[in-house]
Amino acid sequence: LFSTGAADTCQVTVTQPRFQEADYSMHTVFLTCAFSASGCSSSPPQVLWFRFLTNKHEDLCTPGCTDHQKYTVHLLSGNNISLQINDLTVDDNAVYICGIAFSDSSSPHSKQAGDGTVLMKREKQHSNGKLIFMIIASSLLFLYSTAVFTLFVVYKKISSGRKIFQAIAQELQKQRYAEHCRQPDDLEDDTVYQNR
Repeated sequence: LFSTGAADTCQVTVTQPRFQEADYSMHTVFLTCAFSASGCSSSPPQVLWFRFLTNKHEDLCTPGCTDHQKYTVHLLSGNNISLQINDLTVDDNAVYICGIAFSDSSSPHSKQAGDGTVLMKREKQHSNGKLIFMIIASSLLFLYSTAVFTLFVVYKKISSGRKIFQAIAQELQKQRYAEHCRQPDDLEDDTVYQNR
């Protein structure tokens, strides 16, 4: 009797650290994610992880992980979750976004995503210019990743969410590159020449 009302008022909030740096010697990293849920069912939610690189997005665990040797999702105490990334390299530098979905709820607030965590693995010898470039690029991605997830969680259930997420993300990526791609590239080029 009360389950329908609870599902209709289900509201989820997701929080993530904004930035996480990994030393060049680290081979494994844990990205954390916490959520709060009110008015939701007692069944455990689905946990999703995505990442945004400078020119594409990737589904990592939605909810099953695409590469079980590379990525593992851990359910910690309370409403805390972590994504374990193995064999860490500088190619893993990206914005990692955690999503929580109570798929048995019809409330649009039952499926929410965090603002993303910028993961930065330092190279053995790195320049400040590359770090600045990564932060600028990641800041732009934050704006678009939040918009993508807002549309994603409202219009699709979690079972078919990957297709709509892909379509929306590709459209937003086109818009972002039309407006912003030249500036970060120019900054990176300048940094390379200055370092030489």
